[in-house]
Amino acid sequence: MAPKDELARRRYEHLVDRLEGLLRAGLKPEYAGYYGQLVLGAEHLEEMGDLQDVRRAAREAGSRLGWKTITRLVGGRLFVLDDREVPEEIEKRAADSTVKAMDRAWREDR
Repeated sequence: MAPKDELARRRYEHLVDRLEGLLRAGLKPEYAGYYGQLVLGAEHLEEMGDLQDVRRAAREAGSRLGWKTITRLVGGRLFVLDDREVPEEIEKRAADSTVKAMDRAWREDR
C-alpha cells in the first residue's frame, strides 16, 4: 500500500473513532442507546475535513453503536441521527422526560 493511502486510511479511522466518541458521549443512559444525535457546526466540519468523508465516517461510527445512521446537512450544520425504531418502553420514558421538562420550564417562566 502506498504511504499516502496508508496515511489517508489512518486519518479516516481516527475520524471514525473521534465521531464514535462524540456520538457515545451524547447518549442518555436512560434511553438505552436510542435517540442518539450529534450536530456538527460549520467550524467543526471544516476542521474534520471533506464533508463526504465526515458523513461516511459518521455513518460508520453510528453503525459501531448499532444505529441506523442518517446524516442531514442543514444550514451549514451536519446532523447525525439514529433512525432506528424505538422500543415502546424507551419511547414512553423519553415522552415522560419531555413532559417533565416542559412542565418545569412552564413553572419557571411564570
